[in-house]
Amino acid sequence: MVQYSDKPWLKNYDPGVPATLDYPEIPLFGLLQESAREHPDAVACLTSARLPLLGRQHATISYKELDAASDALAAALVDLGLKKGDRVVLVMPNCTQFVIAFYGALKAGGVVAATNPTYPAGKMQHQIADSGATFVITLSLFYNTIKQIQPQTDVKQVIVTNIKEYLPPLAKLLFTVAREKKDGHAIEKRPEDHWLQDLLARYAGKKSSVDVQPDDLALFQYTGGTTGVSKAAMSTHRALVADTLQCRAWLSADIPGRPEDEVFLAAIPMFHVFGMVAVMSFAVSMAASMVLVPNARDIDDVLDNIHTYKPTLFMGVPALYNAINNHPKVLSGEYSLRSIRACISGSAPLPPSTKQRFEELSGGKLLEGFGMSEMPTATHANPLRGENRTGSIGLPFPDVECRIVSLDDGETDVPVGEVGELALHGPQMMIGYHNMPTETANALREDAEGKKWFFSGDIARMDEDGYFYIVDRKKDMALIGGFNVYPRNVEDKLMAHPAVLEAGVAAVPHPNPEKEGQEALKAWIVLKPGQTVTPEELMEFLSKDLARYEIPSRYEFVDELPKSTVGKILRRELVRMEMEAREAKGQG
Repeated sequence: MVQYSDKPWLKNYDPGVPATLDYPEIPLFGLLQESAREHPDAVACLTSARLPLLGRQHATISYKELDAASDALAAALVDLGLKKGDRVVLVMPNCTQFVIAFYGALKAGGVVAATNPTYPAGKMQHQIADSGATFVITLSLFYNTIKQIQPQTDVKQVIVTNIKEYLPPLAKLLFTVAREKKDGHAIEKRPEDHWLQDLLARYAGKKSSVDVQPDDLALFQYTGGTTGVSKAAMSTHRALVADTLQCRAWLSADIPGRPEDEVFLAAIPMFHVFGMVAVMSFAVSMAASMVLVPNARDIDDVLDNIHTYKPTLFMGVPALYNAINNHPKVLSGEYSLRSIRACISGSAPLPPSTKQRFEELSGGKLLEGFGMSEMPTATHANPLRGENRTGSIGLPFPDVECRIVSLDDGETDVPVGEVGELALHGPQMMIGYHNMPTETANALREDAEGKKWFFSGDIARMDEDGYFYIVDRKKDMALIGGFNVYPRNVEDKLMAHPAVLEAGVAAVPHPNPEKEGQEALKAWIVLKPGQTVTPEELMEFLSKDLARYEIPSRYEFVDELPKSTVGKILRRELVRMEMEAREAKGQG
């Protein structure tokens, strides 16, 4: 009988992927320093814009320039009063300034706490205040929001930058004339605040003397909050270096040429740990180029960047791959995806139909993977050359240990093949949640031998070959007619219908007053353009693969589904929508 401790996944690793890695004793920014030293002229960041009549124009900065700019910012931050361990909030989309600010804050001994720049003021205030941040580095577009909420936080210093600063010259000029004021980028900076470019010029050639060690804190990563309040997972430089090198080991064994010749499409947000580690840090560790996409929801811009700059690696989320698959210019052949060699899809389940179609269009491999903010970021992925099993998140990364633990007692390993809670151990594991001792104690628990495990909250199983499968979130499991039902499985089946673009499924209170206290499944459906389908047809379609109790009895057709920043369906928002609709109808 196979045991989890046998690590059966190792026998299915691609050739060249080691079972264990040697991790250098360096802070995370040591990877940038090494790339700048060995490949100073390699392109680090590419910023582009499409101009009328002229097509897409771009500007770049090299690894030498990136290293120098982050050095200058680090020196400036220290002079402005940043102390080792102070939190620095970044309020920016994917742009060159984000990368400079990220490494500059770390070099100064700061702890990065990046937030979603599109958050409403109240949610942004909560995260900044919760982190205890004393510094904010923000795009000018969000400056007024920061100034509005600053009095309710501990923020003492605000540094501001304009998106146009790293645009190509002509695009910068046209932006200044046509869009800067209209779109809200032009601001009146307060005298007490600082322009990023002024600081970079004033401190050019200087460096921080702060001694940053591998076990120092580097990151407060706020969780997506898909099942409740968002928590700040605290990670060290050591953890982030480990996961960066694990990602690299998983894909690098099959890189056909020089690592520095790889081109990453940096579309997944860097303020999320997936983009921060699996794109930015991974690329930096190889001295590879990053084609920066500020808004991944702008599919036209995403595709234009792919078509123009020919990325080879593209980390993303299922919703993004699905949108690309169904874009008219992809379907017509106007845009080509053929440069893409490998992708890892994370942050949400990857429907098999999305994977198959994207691989047909690109000729590359789209690997389903898995990770969490608490293990920043990746812990599993399907092999690049080996077998990709349908519905599987793949195999654990080097040095990652996994168990499936009983949902009843939270301690006993269940037999291989049975479902339970996924528990993880690895060098990238967080040290806890900021200011949340109870939640930390629930998530990080020691076994009988004193080894600490992270309990993920995900219901999963492992097959005898070491492939893992996420069944659903523990909190999303529904009880229908006395049976456990996993909404994710139902969503996958619905997505296989040719008329369905996206599907969300959640358990809601049963609408029948006689069944008060019981749950019923409801499905929210986004149809493909020009397609129609009835609830009855969907129920008949599902009956081929699902038991009767697994088939939703109610359906609602919507224009879009509520999602987190990285494309996870927010089932609690679906339930909220249902309850609000009932209240509006007087159903209570």
